[in-house]
Amino acid sequence: MRGIVDILEDNPIIAAIKDVNDVDMALLTDVGVIFMLCGSILDIKEISDRVKEKNKKIFVHIDLINGLGRDDDAIKFLKMAGVDGVITTKPSLIKVIKNEGLIAIQRLFMLDSRSLETGIKSILEDKPHAVEIMPGLAFKVIERIHNYVNIPIIAGGLMIDKCDIINALSCGAVGISTSSKKLWLE
Repeated sequence: MRGIVDILEDNPIIAAIKDVNDVDMALLTDVGVIFMLCGSILDIKEISDRVKEKNKKIFVHIDLINGLGRDDDAIKFLKMAGVDGVITTKPSLIKVIKNEGLIAIQRLFMLDSRSLETGIKSILEDKPHAVEIMPGLAFKVIERIHNYVNIPIIAGGLMIDKCDIINALSCGAVGISTSSKKLWLE
């Protein structure tokens, strides 16, 4: 299985889907990675199949999928649905995701210095394959975490223009997660 850095090498823009109706547009772009931040257990397999047909990778945010629990069985279900990886805010799921052979992305919200400290501690303990830092405009935080851990960092949230992308990448992020359709086409 290719690592997240390899997947993002050709195009660091990730289509973050917040409405299932946007999947079709994302499939028409050059983005190679799709983050599903919506949907339900009723449609995730069909969406995964469509993404795979276009030779793109699909990561599902387990905390945001309707009807899906946040436990071992949910991870096994997502693997059977054909997803490439799972995004979660729950550090306890990282090991389960990795044990199922999926790419584990831990999403961290940087609210203050305490969340920075606990985030770094969690990354070092749980060792996800990648970390998504929210908001993605926290360039100094991205750089600081990048200097502490040897894990790929994805910047997500509040990315508005190409300048934000360049800033995040120059601070150590390997990819940018955005729901901005305009940026999917950059």
